[in-house]
Amino acid sequence: MKIILATQVASEVEPRLPPDTQVVYVEKDGSFEGDVSDAEVFMIWGAPDVAFDTVLEAAPRLRWMHTPTAGIDHLLTPAVRARSNIIFTNSPGLHAIPIAESVLAFMLSHARQLPELRAAQAERRWIAPDLHELYAQTLLIIGLGGIGQAIATRAAAFGMRVWGSRRTPQAMPGVEQVVGVNAWRDLLPAADYVVIAAPLTPETQGMLDASALRAMRSNAYLINIARGAIIDEAALLTALQAGWIAGAALDAFSVEPLPPDSPFWTLPNVVVTPHCTWSSPRMRERAAELFLDNLARYRQGAALRNVVYP
Repeated sequence: MKIILATQVASEVEPRLPPDTQVVYVEKDGSFEGDVSDAEVFMIWGAPDVAFDTVLEAAPRLRWMHTPTAGIDHLLTPAVRARSNIIFTNSPGLHAIPIAESVLAFMLSHARQLPELRAAQAERRWIAPDLHELYAQTLLIIGLGGIGQAIATRAAAFGMRVWGSRRTPQAMPGVEQVVGVNAWRDLLPAADYVVIAAPLTPETQGMLDASALRAMRSNAYLINIARGAIIDEAALLTALQAGWIAGAALDAFSVEPLPPDSPFWTLPNVVVTPHCTWSSPRMRERAAELFLDNLARYRQGAALRNVVYP
């Protein structure tokens, strides 16, 4: 069996591959050396571009593609959709720990005023900041998948009141109230923190619109660790500049990298991070474990985990 393997994860995967496996490595820019015309499996790493489709064109016998990401909206290119015989699997929950820790860091930084304290230190000013606690604050998580659940568990440990939404409401540890897909809008006026952790779909695109932002409290803080297109960014810019909400921590944007002239860079009440909250030295280890488990299933003809397409 021949596998197309991203070089970024090769050191974790290759030593554990079956001995009869042949590997063709693909670089970050999509370049590769070797014949992939008979490859059946492609483990992706990184976002697709023109080179991504080039690999697909060169591998007509491809039957299974796996991504270490949870979201696949950026991977279902026309070239992929044209290949109805390709099975696509993803990695929900793989990034849950680092992303959940990042969300807690954003909330703590806002509550304990760390940016202001750091700025005062740089200017040698002794200030009396207006600090707050996370304890007894209300957190609304829009999207209680694997990542949302990890956020909820950690927030509950801080004594926060946690609410959340998911497609199929059901009781979850640490979550006081779970509502359906659109009912989260009714909870916005009572939330101190709102976290976007939903996947990008036609239904979620632009769902956090001006109406939703208007419904939030003026002291509420928004955190987006999902996809930028879930938020109406023009409305969010107005909300942040006009004081509809207190601020935001944004790790995802509709256009990435965020253009240098974007006003989000310079807003004093915004923290911008370069879509990196998932990052951790342990990510490749977890990604390899999941891929190798699915590879064993694929070779046995068993059902694969996390099939998202077709």
